[in-house]
Amino acid sequence: MALTIGYDATPAVRQAAGIGRYTRSILKALAERDDDYRYHLYSLRGGANSDELPQLDKRFRHRRIPVSDRVMNIVWQRARVPLPVQLLSGGFDVFHSPDFSLPPVWRKPSILTIHDLAFLAVPDCAYPSLRAYLEAIVPRAVARATKIIAVSEQTRVDLLDRLKVPDERVVKILEGVGPEFRQVERGVAEDRLKDLGIERPFILSVGTLEPRKNYSRLFEAYAILRSEGLDRDLIIAGRPGWLYEPILKRVGELGLEGCVRFAAPDDSQLVALYNAADLFVFPSLYEGFGIPPLEALACGAPVACSCTSSLPEVVGDAALLFDPLNVEEIAECVRRLLTDAALRARLQTRGFEQAAKLSWSRAAEQTAALYAEVARA
Repeated sequence: MALTIGYDATPAVRQAAGIGRYTRSILKALAERDDDYRYHLYSLRGGANSDELPQLDKRFRHRRIPVSDRVMNIVWQRARVPLPVQLLSGGFDVFHSPDFSLPPVWRKPSILTIHDLAFLAVPDCAYPSLRAYLEAIVPRAVARATKIIAVSEQTRVDLLDRLKVPDERVVKILEGVGPEFRQVERGVAEDRLKDLGIERPFILSVGTLEPRKNYSRLFEAYAILRSEGLDRDLIIAGRPGWLYEPILKRVGELGLEGCVRFAAPDDSQLVALYNAADLFVFPSLYEGFGIPPLEALACGAPVACSCTSSLPEVVGDAALLFDPLNVEEIAECVRRLLTDAALRARLQTRGFEQAAKLSWSRAAEQTAALYAEVARA
């Protein structure tokens, strides 16, 4: 079935992590499929990753629009001007927005990806103006979309419970992990980390510096372990987000300067960090999916993570789980992984098996099938 898909690729060129990674990974996996779909991509101006799309073939046409996403959000979402997205992307059979909002779509079906409803589930962890914006636009977008992709069972249930979306309009398509996230020789990993000035041994956590990632409690747990004689650094790989200053301040308050270190790695360095880490810990309060723990499993790192939201679904039986509000539980999981070699070996084997179940190629196959279903309907 020959189809043309309109696609908002703005997150791919605007966002380094999270939804940006999802968008780049799905587009790359769609490009690797052997089908006759064509894609009309557009991206709005700006962003640290500007113009960085994965290598795509001739079936993909990309228009760079010389207007910022802020301006178009004002036009589409605040002023609600019914300017059809076809004017930016060109014609299509189905339109896909991967990032919460949906522009006006003229007489064609649309698909909307919802990654989480964190702004409703943990509202205190969202910047007030962003929360107000999402509370306004997400319910409208969800109401207008033909089908909604939920990236986890947690997100699917949240859509049904919190926004009262009919079950038949929600399709669960789990996110995945890319083939670049794999086990490499430790020496190779260590060489890649030289530019970051990081040497083993260390404990790793990955994610944007923001309240929802719960770094303050991780620092408190780490301080307990340091008082017991732990001699490993804690590496936080993530860029500053909103309210990151109190997170940095907490390091000083706990006397952890010099042993808590921050890095902003590229993907190659991130793979090396996962491989070289003694363990990976992810204390997030809420995740719609949670890609970093899955990447860590794929690289063979022992993982301890929160028992909340989608994370048990993502890691399966391949990680130790803790209550992210309980500092002692966080410390105990880290302590067990550092001292129990047999446990680490069991979790590593399970981690490879769990990561193999969740690939971007599988997600792309399910997404392409949804395009066909929506077009037929």
